[in-house]
Amino acid sequence: MSRQLGIYAICGIIMLLISCGKSKQKAPVEEETVDPLAEKIARKKAEEARREEERRIAMDIQKRLARFAPTKIDYDDKIVWDDLRPVLRKLIEAAQYMDEIFMVQVDPRNIEWRKKLSADPAMKNQLRLFDIMFGPWDRLDENKPFVFGVQKPPGANFYPTDMSKDEFQRYIKAFPEEEESFTSYFTVIRRKSDKTLEAVPYSDVYEMYLTPAAKLLKEAAALSNDRNLKKYLNARADAFKSNEYRESDMAWMDLGKSDIEIVIGPYEVYEDALMGLKAAFEAFVCIRDPEDSKKLARIVKYIPELEKNLPMPRELNKPRTGSESPISVAVLLFSAGDTKAGVQTLAFNLPNDEVVREKKGSKKVMLRNVAHAKFDQILIPIAKKMMIEEQMKNVTFEAFMNHTLMHETAHGIGPGMITLEDGTETEVSKALQDLYPTIEEAKADVLGLWSTNYLINKKVYPESFRHEVFSTFLGGFFRSVRFGAHEAHGQANAIQFNYLMAKKAVELTEEGVYKINYEEVPVAIEELARDLLLIEAKGDYEGAKKFIKQYGELPKQLTEKLASLTDIPVDIVPEYTILEKMKSW
Repeated sequence: MSRQLGIYAICGIIMLLISCGKSKQKAPVEEETVDPLAEKIARKKAEEARREEERRIAMDIQKRLARFAPTKIDYDDKIVWDDLRPVLRKLIEAAQYMDEIFMVQVDPRNIEWRKKLSADPAMKNQLRLFDIMFGPWDRLDENKPFVFGVQKPPGANFYPTDMSKDEFQRYIKAFPEEEESFTSYFTVIRRKSDKTLEAVPYSDVYEMYLTPAAKLLKEAAALSNDRNLKKYLNARADAFKSNEYRESDMAWMDLGKSDIEIVIGPYEVYEDALMGLKAAFEAFVCIRDPEDSKKLARIVKYIPELEKNLPMPRELNKPRTGSESPISVAVLLFSAGDTKAGVQTLAFNLPNDEVVREKKGSKKVMLRNVAHAKFDQILIPIAKKMMIEEQMKNVTFEAFMNHTLMHETAHGIGPGMITLEDGTETEVSKALQDLYPTIEEAKADVLGLWSTNYLINKKVYPESFRHEVFSTFLGGFFRSVRFGAHEAHGQANAIQFNYLMAKKAVELTEEGVYKINYEEVPVAIEELARDLLLIEAKGDYEGAKKFIKQYGELPKQLTEKLASLTDIPVDIVPEYTILEKMKSW
C-alpha cells in the first residue's frame, strides 16, 4: 500500500506541475497588420533608387569610355610580303600571351572579375573599360575603382598585398645575400606559409603562358630567312624558360635593318608603384619603314656629342660606353600587355638593362601610324583650345615626331650606373626606387627638348624649326597631361609645366589660354634638365621626393580647364586590322 501511495503522490505532483505550466503560458499575440499600400510604395521607392543608381553608374562608365576614340591601326598591304605573313602570324599569337600575363601581373583576381563581367550583358560597358584598363581601376583617374569597389595594391601582383615598402627594405637589409633576387626585375615576391618571404622567378610564376609563347617564337624563327631575327627570337624563347634576358636584349640590338621589328617580354617598371623594380610584360609587332628610318638616322652620330655636353657638372657626367643607338621608324601591326594599358605607346627606347646599355647602347623605335592618329585626333583639337592662335601655326607633326624621337633618345643618355656617397655602385632606377619613373620621364621630356635646341644651334635643324619645336611641345603637354596627374608620366608633365611657369617660359594670357615665351624657354629648359640630371647622378631619393612635392601637382585652374574639354578624347583605343586580315592568310 505504501508503494501505491507513493506512486499516486508522484503522479499528483506531475499533474500539478503541468497545470501550473499551462497557466503560465502567454496569451497568443495578434499579428501586426501590414498596410499593402505602404508596402507597395516602399518597394517602388527602393526599385526607383536602384534604377537611379544603375543610371548614374551607366552614365559614369559612358563618360569614362568617351575619353577613348576607337581607332583602326592599319597598314599598307604592300609592306607585308607573302614570306613575312607566316612569321608575323606566329609572332602575334605569341604576343597575345603577353596580354594574359600582364592581366595577372596587375592583379590575380582580374581573371575571375573579367569572367563575371563577361557573363552579365548589363555590364558590357564595364567590360569594355575593364579591357582598356587591364582591370577595374581607372588609370586616368588615380587608379580609382569603377567596378567591384576594391582598391588597387600599389605593388600590383608583384608583392604580397600586405607588404609595405619598409618591410621590403628591412628584409633585404637583414638578408643581404637575397638582395639580388629580391631586387631583380624578373622575380615576384611571395609570402610563404611560415610568413617568410621568397623571390620567385617569372619563368616559374608565368610558366603556363611563357611555355606556349616560347614555342611560337621558336616556330617563327624557323620560318624566317632573317639571320638576326632568328637569333633574337630563339634567344628570347630561351629567356622565357631561363629567366635570363640579357643575351636576348643584346640580340635585339642587332636586329638593325630587319623588315620585322619585334619586342616581346618584360620591360617597363611603371606598374610597380611600390618599389619601381618589377618589369611588366608587353609586346610590339611592327614592320620597319626603311625610308623614314633613314631620315631620322642622321641624329645618331650626334648622340655621343649630346651626352658629352649634357647640362650637368662634368665630374658627374659619365657617358655610357655603348656606342650603338639605332633609330627605327615602324608601322605598328599589333601590341599587347603593359604597352596598351590605358594609354597607348607611340614610341619606345629599349632595352632598359643598364649593363646592355653600357655595352651596346639602346634602340629607339617610333610608331608612325600611332603617332599620326594621336596628333590628328587629339593634339591638334586640344591645342586649339589651350594655346594662343598665333602660336598654333607652329604646331606641326614633324616637330611632334621629332620630340617623341628625342624623348626616347634622352632615355638612353645621362646617368645609368652611378656611385652613391657611401661608395655603393648601383643603377639610378634602384637608387630612386618608386620615384624613378617620374624623374626619368621628366628628364626624358626636358632633355629631349634641350637636345633638339642644341642641334638647332649646331645647324643640324634649320632655325625656323625652333618655334615649331617649342610650340608643339606645349601642345603636346596639354595632350599628355590628361593621362592622369598622379601617374608617373602625369607627374612628370606637372613638374615641367610648373617649373616653366615659375621661370616665365610659359604664361597664362588674359584670354585664359597659354603661350610659350620663345626667349625664356631655352634657358628654363636647360636649368630644369640640370636639376633632374643631378638628382639621377647622385641617386638622391630625398631630393627627388622634395622636387616632386614642389612641382608635381597641377594648378587648379589648369585642371579645371582641361576637365571642361569633354568633347576631345584623351587617347585612342586601337583596333588592329591585321587580326581580321590574318584570317585569310
